[in-house]
Amino acid sequence: MKFTDGYWLLRDGVTAAHPVEVLDVADRDGALEVHAPTQPIRHRGDLLKGPVVTITAHAPMPDVIGVTVTHFEGEQSRGPEFDLSRTDFTPQLSYDDEHATLTSGELSVRISRGGPWHVDFLAGGRTLTTSGPKGIGIMRDASGGHYLREQLGLGVGTSVYGLGERFGPLVKNGQVVDIWNADGGTATEQAYKNVPFYLTDAGYGVFVDHPGKVSFEVGSETVSRVQFSVEAQELTYYVIHGPSPKEILRRYTALTGRPALPPAWSFGLWLSTSFTTSYDEETVTSFIEGMRERELPLSVFHFDCFWMREFHWCDFQWDPRVFPDPEGMLARLKERGLHVSVWINPYIAQRSPLFAEGKALGHLLRRPDGSVWQWDLWQPGMALVDFTSPAARDWYAAKLEAVLAQGVDCFKTDFGERVPTDVVWADGSDPERMHNYYTYLYNRTVFDVLRKHRGEGEAVVFARSATAGSQKFPVHWGGDCEATYESMAESLRGGLSLGLSGFGYWSHDIGGFEGTPTAALFKRWLAFGMLSSHSRLHGSSSYRVPWLFDEESVDVLRHFTRLKLSLMPYLYEAARTAHTQGTPIMRAMVLEFPDDPGCAHLERQYMLGSDLLVAPVFSDEGDVTYYVPEGTWTHFVTGATVSGPRWVRERHGFDSVPLLVRPGAVIPVGAVADRPDYPHADGVTLRAYGLERGAQVTVPVGDVTFTVVREGDMLRASCSGPAAPWALAAGEREARAAAGTGFLTLELG
Repeated sequence: MKFTDGYWLLRDGVTAAHPVEVLDVADRDGALEVHAPTQPIRHRGDLLKGPVVTITAHAPMPDVIGVTVTHFEGEQSRGPEFDLSRTDFTPQLSYDDEHATLTSGELSVRISRGGPWHVDFLAGGRTLTTSGPKGIGIMRDASGGHYLREQLGLGVGTSVYGLGERFGPLVKNGQVVDIWNADGGTATEQAYKNVPFYLTDAGYGVFVDHPGKVSFEVGSETVSRVQFSVEAQELTYYVIHGPSPKEILRRYTALTGRPALPPAWSFGLWLSTSFTTSYDEETVTSFIEGMRERELPLSVFHFDCFWMREFHWCDFQWDPRVFPDPEGMLARLKERGLHVSVWINPYIAQRSPLFAEGKALGHLLRRPDGSVWQWDLWQPGMALVDFTSPAARDWYAAKLEAVLAQGVDCFKTDFGERVPTDVVWADGSDPERMHNYYTYLYNRTVFDVLRKHRGEGEAVVFARSATAGSQKFPVHWGGDCEATYESMAESLRGGLSLGLSGFGYWSHDIGGFEGTPTAALFKRWLAFGMLSSHSRLHGSSSYRVPWLFDEESVDVLRHFTRLKLSLMPYLYEAARTAHTQGTPIMRAMVLEFPDDPGCAHLERQYMLGSDLLVAPVFSDEGDVTYYVPEGTWTHFVTGATVSGPRWVRERHGFDSVPLLVRPGAVIPVGAVADRPDYPHADGVTLRAYGLERGAQVTVPVGDVTFTVVREGDMLRASCSGPAAPWALAAGEREARAAAGTGFLTLELG
């Protein structure tokens, strides 16, 4: 929210009060508490008026410092609150005449005690960011709204990333971002997944601990600062030190939660019925049989909305006119080795029998007068399940358990963004704070059901809406995109932005959701989709089976699906890294190369894991321009090499895409290319790229750890672990350089 009229003036009706000096400092159970009046204290008369701001610095874990700014402490906290982790950690406090300082690991916050108000965040002997004399503010607008605002300085050349899945430019400098979940598609400034966290390439990130609306002005209202504001009496934010972007994400996800590890089968190809298309078991079987006949590996079949009757969403009952034998059908799909997903959402249409049931039990969200909140958008007379009520969560979970008992494996958890604020929640939550947080409760409820009934490590959802912490319930997809190259590019920007916001896995509708792609666009999107974390064929009003486009689409899908499945030993280790460290599988280039200024703004290419560079093709003709960082990189498929740092322009056929291997990497390639869930270490081939003589690389693959050493023109490997593919007594395997230009291979079958 903007409060100023240029640099000197406030907007009409806006008043502001800012801390000007430190009145006193205290140690409050390991936290640094400062009282700061908003006018100079010249005599006792100045002690009779306010405001006085309370600033509390605290540290939940090393290298993370929280700052809480409070005006009136009497405001009742109604929740909800983000679920944050804290370690058994005590920061260091120090005082002198000039400063009060709290230190957490390498990070310190220093508040000036003498002279103008000033707060510095320091690490490694340098200043990361600052809050200057008019940074913190108590702001009131013409309507009487009360806001707390902070402004943190941006150094020259500092780029800002994150803030959720945003479809505009990857670098957020110059943008205005409101953290407010909305069902706005992928072509607007609105977003399904809003996260009040931004990451910089200057050694720090900032998380605003407010689950409701947070307004960010990123180098916009004041071009040398990031401003954020909330309508509240208290504002808490955390500065998170890296210094590298990966370390920032590691600490941020330690605070807000790490992504769960999805099952290996979820990384295979998902095929959907699409949304408004006509389908029954015969149609579904024809699609699956068509995939089998064309040797197209398929892992998951998804039933979209019309598995249920029209105007009954959601009642979790198969439409008996179309699916008279759902249990038998699901069993037949399982016999084909498929997992099954079905579409759900948290809305209950008035015609659904669950509406009357939920109303009678008090499980539906209510208005202040006690009536059920309803409207006609999306489903006639629909209501929302009140997930703040434990009883409502159990009720909803029981409906899902019945579907799981029929043979369904997972759920596409659609919607969750259209959450009203003129309501009363069962637990008394603040409606403004609950608007974004609702999706957290919704997806946690579904994920917990899956974890309970399918087991730890088998739970997976396909979620659209999210907020901070939702990364714990993977996976997430990019929402409603159009069948255009522009929308394909905006989807990629959204995914990379989400990855820089703590989310480990991400997908999108291959070919675009709205409209029907041309055959050329579909084939280009196939390459991008199969080189994403998760891969789903889905559309709105048209099917996405490849033979409906052209026969070449079949070949392209087969090629890239088999390529992805052969890379599962590599990709699943990247997934483990997301789970244990918070580093996403699909990574903006800046995440891997923060010291290369050429990578700061790159948004049409990405790293798939730490060692594969992918540059999707956004044209029918196949022309693509991408940036190669320093070193000699190798095309994974052809073995051709490219040296950087420089820009490269190439032309690719539909069965090709720039997929380059980082110099010095060892890529484990699986022996299986028709399914994702196989013993990844069995028969694995280790492909070493640009390994210098004497170099040693450790390659984890599940429970096995390979150690690869290059000695002259030889690769030598040893392995350890309970599932080692050869007897440890045999010692090691070796191979001569042979199988490709620019790389060495070691087959361990």
